Amino acid sequence: MPFLEPPDIRINFGGSMFGRNVASPTVSIVVPVKNEAANLREVLPLLPQVHEVILVDGNSVDGSVEVAREVLPQVRVVRQTRKGKGNALAAGFLAASGDIIVMFDADGSADPKEIPLFVQALVEGADFAKGSRFAADGGSEDITRLRSIGNHCLNFMANTAFGTKFSDLCYGYNAFWRDLVPVLDLPGLDLPAPESGMLWGDGFEIETVINCRMAAADVTITEVGSVELSRIHGESNLRTFSDGFRVLRTIIAEHRRAQRQTGAVVSLEDARRYRHPHADLVEVAGPALASRTA
Repeated sequence: MPFLEPPDIRINFGGSMFGRNVASPTVSIVVPVKNEAANLREVLPLLPQVHEVILVDGNSVDGSVEVAREVLPQVRVVRQTRKGKGNALAAGFLAASGDIIVMFDADGSADPKEIPLFVQALVEGADFAKGSRFAADGGSEDITRLRSIGNHCLNFMANTAFGTKFSDLCYGYNAFWRDLVPVLDLPGLDLPAPESGMLWGDGFEIETVINCRMAAADVTITEVGSVELSRIHGESNLRTFSDGFRVLRTIIAEHRRAQRQTGAVVSLEDARRYRHPHADLVEVAGPALASRTA
């Protein structure tokens, strides 16, 4: 499936533009979902008590939304506007109202007990807390030897390109201060999907895009050791070779993007829009939801 090249826009955003609530930050957990009802039934009750849990649904047909509302009545539901995990995360980021955003997969591979470790890293001075299976106290119940070798090779390429010290570029368990959403510069939710392919940043390249753009913006990055658990139900969508080449292409494209930008700083007013959540994205349970899922 072809992808469009990333847009020629850069937001270089420092971590100190806004005063942050480091004493008692509120936390938004963003959970992208597509047909994960069985996993949600087991995972959502294990989440720590936080400001909000935002479930971003990708037109699930297995009752994922209904299960989420059953086991976690206070969950906030957002519908993504195009297909792809990147679009789902973008919608969740814009709907979030907490000081900190945690990216959390619904398949059971992320350990909810680690969320306080990510929050602690941010409170102690990081802008972006990057989960790593290869840092101290990290590990994986799922990664194969071949994928591990590929990940190390991709780490080397990304670190060379961006001057970083990532030990696990391809892991998607991350957290960051919400005032850094402009750094990501993800495709607008109202943009139409192309006739073929996907908008750059809408697909599974999203984790690499986020890592590269945080690095290009020179924010403070701290790695947090994380243990990747096995998926509880269902089969993984990961494809070793095709996903590896996708990540490689993403590193190259994002490096070119960073090299050709002029480094214009986002205006204060533009950035402040991200301080005010898009409450209109959140659905209210009731007849309207039933009619949309019928």
